[in-house]
Amino acid sequence: MSPPCPSAQTLFDDATRLLAQDDATRAEIALRLALAQQPGFAEAHANLALLLERRGDAAAAERHYRRALELQPAHDGIWTNFGALLERLKRYAEAEQAQRRALAINAQSAAAWTNLGVLLDTLRRDDEAERCHRNALELAPGWAHAEFNLAVLLLRRGRCDEGWRRLEARDWYRDVDARIGLPRWRGGSPQGLSILVGIDAGHGDMIQFCRYAAELKLRGAARVGVLCHPALQTLFARIDGIDHAIAAGVPGTALPEVAWDVWCPMLSLPQLCATSLSTIPAALPYVTADPARVARWARAIDDDTRALRVGLVWRGNPRFAHDAERSLPSLRTLAPLAGVPGVRWFSVQHGADDTANAPFPLEPLGATIADFDDTAAILDQLDLLISVDTAAAHLAGAMARPCWVLLPWPTTDWRWLDDRDDSPWYPGVMRLFRQGPHGGWDAVVERVRDALLDAVRQRRPVGD
Repeated sequence: MSPPCPSAQTLFDDATRLLAQDDATRAEIALRLALAQQPGFAEAHANLALLLERRGDAAAAERHYRRALELQPAHDGIWTNFGALLERLKRYAEAEQAQRRALAINAQSAAAWTNLGVLLDTLRRDDEAERCHRNALELAPGWAHAEFNLAVLLLRRGRCDEGWRRLEARDWYRDVDARIGLPRWRGGSPQGLSILVGIDAGHGDMIQFCRYAAELKLRGAARVGVLCHPALQTLFARIDGIDHAIAAGVPGTALPEVAWDVWCPMLSLPQLCATSLSTIPAALPYVTADPARVARWARAIDDDTRALRVGLVWRGNPRFAHDAERSLPSLRTLAPLAGVPGVRWFSVQHGADDTANAPFPLEPLGATIADFDDTAAILDQLDLLISVDTAAAHLAGAMARPCWVLLPWPTTDWRWLDDRDDSPWYPGVMRLFRQGPHGGWDAVVERVRDALLDAVRQRRPVGD
């Protein structure tokens, strides 16, 4: 194959630079111009495929990957990226073939090893997956991507010691680190320290792990501040152990005038506190509702105890990578629950305006929820929350409110572990309903229906 013509190569180099600057629009234009000048430019097809994949056009991405591989069938990097696309399309057998083809070409490819590991992790071929990630780390010691992939596998299997340590490879809090300008707390006794805990991951993560503020105080920390999402600020201000709840990213918001000694990302606290499955700080509740908000929402949720008051959250944040798997396709998915008598249904779906499509009468509270303090006030007055894997479920658990969580397969989040229908993070109040190995929500909803019928019949605490 002849080398690219100089002008096509220049356009390709420009596109590479633009990609590094996250300028996807101009990068795509440059790649298409390069291909217009030289249609047989394999790397340009491959990079355009990657852009199209990120944009959500999987069919076009696949066409360009295949064209790139026709032109350069011995390019292991293209096979690796193509395999990752096939995995996201749930074409697992083809994805495995692509990754193994990459490794047959280049057994020293750390990217192919960890990508194959992610695929095998998805398929619950755990021992093989772990070997793949470790192979990647032998070839590229300290590579954050492989470290993180191994961490997710280990934590899902309950191997906390190494799992928490490997999770430190995550990099999404780096900009917070740069802006805070404080030394990082790396562990040891927090006795007498003023510790600022940084925002880390999503709302649900922050709710799950904010329990560690009280743990730090128990271990002797003098003060604990938490940088959090604005929608969590008033809720966190009441949590035991948090002296300052600071809304991150709000213009004009300044840190309290405290002589902070160190800072720490929220998800680093389990490791620094040497948390195992048996030592999770799980005293519930550690989040409470605001009485004034409870009184306000009581006007929409009366104290009629004849019916079981059940809240619903059926979708998560669409910006989350696996939201399509964890969210329900629509409220119609829950149609089998319509036959359960003695239930009064409430939408706790933030911002929801499609309750008219529900298969049963659903009282629309979600459209007027302003923040998580509102959600907490609603949950305080319900008997049960049925939710997909999103922040509302963590809030219910943190409040010790009974919650049934609907979990997807195979993209089950690591924190729910494997092969159990409860959670050590929320003992006694959380019940997990998992998809089977072939996915789909029908069997999950049928199990929820049976459990709900039983709860209505017995009118016993539904978290038991």
